[in-house]
Amino acid sequence: MNQTTDNSPSKGWTPDETETSKGPKIHVLLFVVLFIGVFIVSGLGTRYYLQQELSVMHAIMSVFFSTNILICWWEACLFFQRVRVEARTAYWRDRRIQTGKLPHVEFFTAKIPLKQAFSSKTWADVWATYAQYDPSFADRRTYSFNVDVSNGFVTLLPTIFLYVAFTVYLVPAYVAGMVGLMLCWQWTYMTSVYWISFFVAKRHHNIPKRDLYLYIFGTNAPWVLCPLLGLFVSIRLILDGNYSVLG
Repeated sequence: MNQTTDNSPSKGWTPDETETSKGPKIHVLLFVVLFIGVFIVSGLGTRYYLQQELSVMHAIMSVFFSTNILICWWEACLFFQRVRVEARTAYWRDRRIQTGKLPHVEFFTAKIPLKQAFSSKTWADVWATYAQYDPSFADRRTYSFNVDVSNGFVTLLPTIFLYVAFTVYLVPAYVAGMVGLMLCWQWTYMTSVYWISFFVAKRHHNIPKRDLYLYIFGTNAPWVLCPLLGLFVSIRLILDGNYSVLG
């Protein structure tokens, strides 16, 4: 008998399947920590090897750049798996009703097959779970959807450039400063407009205040606070003509 496989966007990995899936598995959150950690340790380790010192300013920016590299991948997944995100948003909404579990907690604490750790389909669930708080990420017509997709494709290479430049002083300080000035201003502006659009659309009426502060403000605050620090660093790089601001 021939069996057919349901490849609809709403199907695929689910938390209940992890126990029956074959092959090595890894917790989603552990994979995220390891991915970001490799970049952080590489940046700090390289700086210490070359400069024989560590700098708080450099460490903060290195952590932010390392995190944004992963976020850029997720934002690319938002574009490539936009249909799946829409379908999975409904899946997680229904699952929360059935189980009472928070979708993002269930997703990040679940184990996934290691072979799926780099699949864009897996990371579509990042947006499908976040869409429980802000449905605009499941609607490709919104500012929120498009600005994050743009960030994923536009800021990846500049982020890697600054990550390297701030670590090994790859280019003259004023060059890194100019790139940093443009990039950090973009992050500050686009995240601020995201918050404004969230309130203008009155989406804050649909979630508890705790979720508003924790998931809407809390998860996006680093893309305002760290770029503000980055603006200061970039201006100093340009004015000083050297990397002394980084220690």
